[in-house]
Amino acid sequence: MFRNSLTARLTTLFAATSVAVLVGFGTLISSAIEEHFAEQDQLLLQNELQLIQKVIKEKGIDSISQTFGEALHNHPDFYVDVRDIDGKEIYSTLGPFRDAILSREPNIETENDFDVRIDAHREFQAIRAELKASVGSPVIVVIAVDKAIHTHFMSMFRTTLMLYILVAAMATIMLGWWAARQGLSPLRTMAARAQAVTSQNMKERMPVDAVPTEMTDLAVKLNAMLDRLQNDIARLTEFSADLAHELRTPISNMLTQTHVVLNQSRSAADYRDSLSSNAEELQRLGKTISDMLFLAQTENGLALPSVEKLNMAQECQALLEFYEALAEEKEVTLRCEGDAVVIGDRLMFRRALNNLLSNALRYTPSHGTISIKIKAAQAGTVVTVENDGKEIPIEIQPHLFDRFYRADKSRKKSESDSAGLGLSITRAIMQAHGGSVSVVSGESKTAFSLYFPSSQQK
Repeated sequence: MFRNSLTARLTTLFAATSVAVLVGFGTLISSAIEEHFAEQDQLLLQNELQLIQKVIKEKGIDSISQTFGEALHNHPDFYVDVRDIDGKEIYSTLGPFRDAILSREPNIETENDFDVRIDAHREFQAIRAELKASVGSPVIVVIAVDKAIHTHFMSMFRTTLMLYILVAAMATIMLGWWAARQGLSPLRTMAARAQAVTSQNMKERMPVDAVPTEMTDLAVKLNAMLDRLQNDIARLTEFSADLAHELRTPISNMLTQTHVVLNQSRSAADYRDSLSSNAEELQRLGKTISDMLFLAQTENGLALPSVEKLNMAQECQALLEFYEALAEEKEVTLRCEGDAVVIGDRLMFRRALNNLLSNALRYTPSHGTISIKIKAAQAGTVVTVENDGKEIPIEIQPHLFDRFYRADKSRKKSESDSAGLGLSITRAIMQAHGGSVSVVSGESKTAFSLYFPSSQQK
């Protein structure tokens, strides 16, 4: 019950706490009443003792019988025993309780007070004192008061108190269950909202404004989780559609070309041309699939395969030498400025920089310049690939790093048979390094920047 029902747990704890408070309060009241009765009885005994002492001094011992008889006639709960110093009885109304009362010694702490319990239903509070008479020897006086009335009252009080606590406990359990259920109703609302969330309906959100303050943080966190799930599902759906489109086009091309070749007899050269064209399409498919696998790994928190110190200037220069022949053919100037050392994976860094350089060479006009600038930035290092050429429209820039994105939607292929994954891979590589990639375009120049945080520097 405790593991499965929060309502039952809260109800039990609330009821147990309430009953404990009631029992403690009842015990306190009961003790206070008993103490009050004891003080009241003690005061009465002291008053009676003073009265006896006054009678003895004024009228003598011989008047005790007549005077006390008249006084105690209206107080049936009071008992008196008067004896001389030798123990001879002068006056006594103790009756059958005499031996039990007289055999008890006074309480040491109170000097002359003591209690006498005859049985479970009979109890006395008594006082003993030695009084001096006006004539003759002193007398020993014992006065007792029957506590039966008080005992009966306390018994009835405790019974009533127990019944009240029992009824209060039952009421507390029911009210506690109702209060807990009402208090936890926002959780049921949140559960209903969560149950309504499906892959087809991702718009449901937790009611942040309608839940108590203690649940606001939970609702906010759940809404943030739903936002992430919605974005991931949207990206997955878009990715599936884009991937299907990218794979369908080359497969459709190969099927069409193969059917045309097979419709009639062809020469060996025609067959070779057809197979060569299919091989190119298959190579493009293989590269697209490899790139997608790489993206899936990096976006799911793939750790860097290897980590080492990288000299940025040396790595950039090695790539520039690789593209030197192509740059000369297009009459493009390549430059590298600055230096820095970061910690990262060599192959992944080269792949990211290679994607930026290949794009720069593709869109840099003849006699243009491509510059790689390495410089320190706030809490990190920035490697920027800047090229001359047509500016990238501002509305396109936020989408450049999306998978399969092409500014010209009508193109089936780019000049290099790219599937539109290069910049997406670059962003994934930088995220794996804890950094980022950005683009700035204006004044006939475009610059892509790779940012490595200081944690990657040495």
